[in-house]
Amino acid sequence: MAFPGEHGGPNEAGLDGLDELPVAEQRRVLLELVLRDTREALLGVEGGELAEVTSSRPFRELGLDSLAAVDLHDRLEASTGVTLPMTLAFDFPTPELVAEYVRAAVLGLPVPEPGSGRADAAPDAAADDDPIVIVGIGCRFPGGADSAEGLWRIFAEEREVLGGFPTDRGWDLENLFDPNPDAPGKSYVDRGGFLPDATGFDADFFGINPREALAMDPQQRVVLETCWAALEHAGIDPTSLRDQPVGSFFGAEVHEYGVRVHQAPEGLDGYLMTGNAPSVVTGRLAYLLGLSGPAITVDTACSGAIVSLHLACASLRSGESSLALVGGVAVMGSPGMFTAFSRQRGLAPDGRVKAFADAADGTGFSEGVGVLVVERLSDARRNGHRVLAVVRGTAINQDGRSNGLTAPSGPAQRRLVRDALAAARLEPADVDAVDAHGTGTGLGDPIEAHALLATYGQDRETPLWLGSAKSNLGHTQAAGGIASVIKMVMAMRHELLPKTLHVDAPSSKIDWSGGAVELLTEARQWPRVEGRPRRAGVSSFGISGTNAHVILEEPPVEEPAGVAGEDTAALPVLLSAKSEAALRAQADRLAAFVAEHDAAGPAEVAAELVRRAALEHRAVLPVADREGLLAGLRALAAGESAASVVQGRVRPGRVAVVFSGQGAQRAGMGRELFAAFPVFARAFDEACALLEAELDRAVTGLAGDVRLREIILGERGADGVLDQTVFAQAGLFAFETALYRLLESFGVRPEFVAGHSLGEISAAHVAGVLDLADACRLVAARGRLMQALPAGGAMAAIGCGEDEIVPVLHGDVSVAAVNAPGAVVVS
Repeated sequence: MAFPGEHGGPNEAGLDGLDELPVAEQRRVLLELVLRDTREALLGVEGGELAEVTSSRPFRELGLDSLAAVDLHDRLEASTGVTLPMTLAFDFPTPELVAEYVRAAVLGLPVPEPGSGRADAAPDAAADDDPIVIVGIGCRFPGGADSAEGLWRIFAEEREVLGGFPTDRGWDLENLFDPNPDAPGKSYVDRGGFLPDATGFDADFFGINPREALAMDPQQRVVLETCWAALEHAGIDPTSLRDQPVGSFFGAEVHEYGVRVHQAPEGLDGYLMTGNAPSVVTGRLAYLLGLSGPAITVDTACSGAIVSLHLACASLRSGESSLALVGGVAVMGSPGMFTAFSRQRGLAPDGRVKAFADAADGTGFSEGVGVLVVERLSDARRNGHRVLAVVRGTAINQDGRSNGLTAPSGPAQRRLVRDALAAARLEPADVDAVDAHGTGTGLGDPIEAHALLATYGQDRETPLWLGSAKSNLGHTQAAGGIASVIKMVMAMRHELLPKTLHVDAPSSKIDWSGGAVELLTEARQWPRVEGRPRRAGVSSFGISGTNAHVILEEPPVEEPAGVAGEDTAALPVLLSAKSEAALRAQADRLAAFVAEHDAAGPAEVAAELVRRAALEHRAVLPVADREGLLAGLRALAAGESAASVVQGRVRPGRVAVVFSGQGAQRAGMGRELFAAFPVFARAFDEACALLEAELDRAVTGLAGDVRLREIILGERGADGVLDQTVFAQAGLFAFETALYRLLESFGVRPEFVAGHSLGEISAAHVAGVLDLADACRLVAARGRLMQALPAGGAMAAIGCGEDEIVPVLHGDVSVAAVNAPGAVVVS
């Protein structure tokens, strides 16, 4: 058939014959049509990036303005012969989404709803016994903490992260500090915890133009970067979430970045409104990743992150979200927090937070961002995600009419803890430790401690251990709650409760005799215990009066899914980036990491990198040891050619899978895959069971208790048994089918399948021509026939009729007979 544009121009006749093609080919044809018409529409747009028109890039980023969108609409109507909505490019903002809409319109299929990637049915609410779990973590805090492990090192090494005011933000540092607390517009503290790279941002990576990036609050920037890292830490490709019901919930406050909107310099006035709006912290994240779940920015001041976690858990339980990104962020665009709290004399003169200490003399401000990836436990298990911790229960409430708008309320905090315990269905003694809000103030700390003594401190034989992440980090404001959550998740993993710093003595303003609560003035081991999991609470209170508490639980014990054996064969270490320069920079950072960590071998690095998004510029390092890995990474970083580095740029194209024939078999093939991947094991066992039912043991000469699976995996059976034709063919089919199902579970969707000899049956099965039972019957019949042939005999084909499998020997039938209706040729 001829398709529109095949001969150089639109085809007014439409797309007759499209329904005769396989679905994958329909999509390919229509996508090529849309891409062609998009390029032609862009010819009339100044700055249209014709060379960068790709299937997933939004029309807006391509430079398609309103007039060009109308032009594209007109071209597509002429090309397809169907009536299309004038708002097509706005309702379906990428070429591949438009192509899918056009396919539905041409073939009379249900038209896809804009932005809908979820099933048509309403989402199901989670079962009451299906807990919410943390499956990924991303963070950036001062002191080089750019990962959960990096943050943990700060706590475990008992370090603080304070430093001088930043010099790259345009603050008037010469006139900002004054030791006199009464000096207006000044800060009597000149220290805090600041992100050293808050002014940096890879705008190109997210497809954001330089002017828009400049107008963006740095909080929006670091949230984008950290969410990407958190998803990859969870083993989720961030680009795979488009149109999925993924929620985003973030605590954030206004930190006076840039100028007022009406004072914007030329070129930025169109961007400052969204650049400074707190709602856009989550809105921009949802837009750039294409998330269709709720996107909510929470401003309850310092409790915002834990309030966000509470909301995310509710969204997951209701089925509104299938996955959620949760966090808090604080980047100070101005020194306003320091000058305002100086007037209130709320800052510790040395900048240190002395939580629950007798020497507590005020708080100290810092920055940071923390992100959790959360989902239901059943989904995590089905998706193969690592469970880092269970969110056992959450609660939020409000101080109400307390002793002042910003004064904390002890009764409200006591109610909060009891509500969280009730939500978690726990008693106070079931929780081992609490990382408190603990800001180091003379009023707030005693109120909080007394609330904990009255709740967790009662009816227990062992004390509740009390600490505060702020003693290391300072008060990271809306990110403070997530910092504490990450701390306690990592504390469970490392079986250690870290020391709370700067405690000269437990505060004398607190009646510690009122309950069994002890301050962590020294680090304590926190080993697993028999009978119940370890648990920790985290408290977070906002200056607005909104309080939040979460109870975390260690994850269920699961068998490790590591690589079996000590295979020294080369492993593919995969790297990808948006540009060649970024690819080299990534290789350089990874080489430094490997050099510093003896445990970072090819297997560990390959397993971690395979979780990441597959971007356009890629490199593969087939290496067998650390030396080879380091050599390859350093060569890639330096732009040098090396035998251990294969580098290239991926272009849009189609994928084919080819199945081999007899001769590729070996005893033990698939053994490690069978042990490591349940998807492979299920498909392999199913094929083996059907094949065994078809095999004639009189032909094979094997005892009745010998199983096909055991022979293929090399578990038992005489040497050379797998080389018997009947077993070679059956074994290869079972292995090839299971391997394809495993690739399919990883998202591999080939447009073509083909095979040689026995592989043709595998190809026919995965293509849907043969169901598994018929394919196994055909494999067994083919194997029996070939094994029975005399030396030098030949077989041209096997015909699969509607009712039975008919062996066809060379010369017995004509080609026409083999290709008769109901037959499949598998020479």
